[in-house]
Amino acid sequence: MGIKWVPEDNLHLTLKFLGEVENVQIPEICNVAADVCSGFDPFELNFTGSGFLPDLARARVLIATVEDPTDSLTAMVSQLEDRYAALGFKREPRDYVPHLTLGRARGGSRRISQTAIDMWQRYENDPLGEMTARCVQVVGSFLEKRGPTYNVMHTVEL
Repeated sequence: MGIKWVPEDNLHLTLKFLGEVENVQIPEICNVAADVCSGFDPFELNFTGSGFLPDLARARVLIATVEDPTDSLTAMVSQLEDRYAALGFKREPRDYVPHLTLGRARGGSRRISQTAIDMWQRYENDPLGEMTARCVQVVGSFLEKRGPTYNVMHTVEL
């Protein structure tokens, strides 16, 4: 099917991608996360079906769609966006759409195969599970030949 699956240990919800970060900025980045997250209690998230990014016509990424019934995740991301912009990090040009990336088109392929799209589309409206968000982690990502390596820099309990 030409899909490179995300290893289970690397599954995550990205709240804010900062890009290149200087080591001296890490303490302030962690402090912002701790400050913003201190205003939130643990909250529920529902994985509500399958989807594609950037869209079905140009599907390159297979995702699980995420419902934020309390709007806590959306509010947290909005506050992080504002606080990191104040530190000079670029704002996201699009609205935040929570999702869990599960797989990507393999290699140089521009699009996921139609077979994979047809199979994944069958789960478009199927509940895939739920979770309680209990913490937020500031994670450093390092791209290597075999894929990204993630290092947890700071964990904030909700």
